[in-house]
Amino acid sequence: MDTSRLLRTSGAVLAAAALLVSCSKPGSPDGDAVASPAQHGPDARPESDKATKPLDPLPTAVPAALRPYYDQKLSWRSCGPKGFECATLRAPLDYAKPSRATDLKLAVSRKKAPGPGKRIGSLMVDPGGPGASAINYLQQYAPEPAAVKARYDMVAMDPRGVARSEPVRCLTNKQMDGYTQVDQTPDDKAEQTKLTTAYKKFADGCKTRSGKVLGHVSTVEAARDMDIFRAVLGDRKLTYVGASYGTFLGATYAGLYPSRVGRLVLDGAMDPSLTSRQLNEDQTAGFNTAFNSFAADCIKKRDCPLGTKSTADAGKQLSAFFRRLDARPIATGDSRELTESLATSGVIAAMYDQSAWPLLREYLTKAQKGDGSGLLALSDTYYERDPDGSYANQMFANPAVNCLDLPPAFSSPAQVESALPTFRKASPVFGENFAWAPLNCAYWPAKATGEAHRIEAKGAAPILVVGTTRDPATPYPWARGLASQLSSGRLLTYEGDGHTAYGRGSDCIDTAVNTYLLEGTPPAKNKRCS
Repeated sequence: MDTSRLLRTSGAVLAAAALLVSCSKPGSPDGDAVASPAQHGPDARPESDKATKPLDPLPTAVPAALRPYYDQKLSWRSCGPKGFECATLRAPLDYAKPSRATDLKLAVSRKKAPGPGKRIGSLMVDPGGPGASAINYLQQYAPEPAAVKARYDMVAMDPRGVARSEPVRCLTNKQMDGYTQVDQTPDDKAEQTKLTTAYKKFADGCKTRSGKVLGHVSTVEAARDMDIFRAVLGDRKLTYVGASYGTFLGATYAGLYPSRVGRLVLDGAMDPSLTSRQLNEDQTAGFNTAFNSFAADCIKKRDCPLGTKSTADAGKQLSAFFRRLDARPIATGDSRELTESLATSGVIAAMYDQSAWPLLREYLTKAQKGDGSGLLALSDTYYERDPDGSYANQMFANPAVNCLDLPPAFSSPAQVESALPTFRKASPVFGENFAWAPLNCAYWPAKATGEAHRIEAKGAAPILVVGTTRDPATPYPWARGLASQLSSGRLLTYEGDGHTAYGRGSDCIDTAVNTYLLEGTPPAKNKRCS
């Protein structure tokens, strides 16, 4: 069975926290101003912290120094599946000092609207990550209904530092294999040193291989690239569907260019007003909720590899399994053994989509009998490792973006240790992993250029924010938080499991989103679907 296809959702494989590579936007180490669901439950999030500074919009007039970028003409050529075209878009490496000598070459793709019906414009898509290829998503998966595809040119751009757009590279494939196996639940000072050494070597590799772009792959810069692409396509306003981290990218665009907002759909939303500590705690609780849903389903089945007693007991059995792997990894039929770290990432990968639950049951059963090949396959999907041993650049681009967007959550192992009780309370199974993961940004070679902020986008057209109540990667309170910040935010709720909601089987969600994209009419306020 193709695990990568099974685990594909309408969002990215990654969103906020990840193992070894921190996939949440790192924030300040002392950010506890807003209560997190890890502390008070998933529906306890207050409205956005009004003390957080809002993102200021950019001037509506295009600066003279940027005019050549906005006026460029693209040379389209056939590429990929039938009907798709590709081109290269120029953007300044540094928007403060645009120079042709340091321009970035960004990959873009499109498929023109075939009809029937009058063409509405371009619809840009981004699956998130950060670090997921928008072009791959567009050409392989973007499952917009025929009615939407018929009336929009479907377009995508790999953000700077990602995939085909000046990709960030950090480690060789062999080095990456070693990196993914590093123990991320250190039991003593020696293991802590091994973990921090791995983080430092990763960061040094990024600096050596990607020094040119490493300080210029922020979300703000990527959003500014999107505006150039919009203009070059000839669209007066941006129409956009972003999932997971793609919601942060889309919301940032709206904050910078509110007058250029067309129809924006932000599915599996992130809350930009939260610090990294808050984001990581929230996501720890989110994955705990997802695991409890999996466990509740599993224990109803006679062959559940985690027993049939209770969700709490299932969690204890999974934790015990991880501890056994920590002491003695098992064979996989590959040169790599299944370590605790690889098994954990495999289990987490299956939390993104409930359609992966049967596979997870099967692979856990096999692993308990000494065959770790199934969980290794899930882990490889999570890390975007191909069968030939090569890695996509998502796990390199991901921390490059995150460590630039906000300061690190923790600056030392001692700070992580002090936070461990909170993370363990949020998730007895995954808490330690999620606590140690964001420490990688403490050693990042490029200083953070962003900070936690609200996005209001005053004057923007209605923006549709979609949240799933039991989303592990982008917990539902984040969608509520973003919708409450946006001056024209409209919250659409899916009561269910999995990461993101659009295009994942809910007729109610799909009809609401499609009506908005085709007619410009958002759903009723606080509409809920199941």
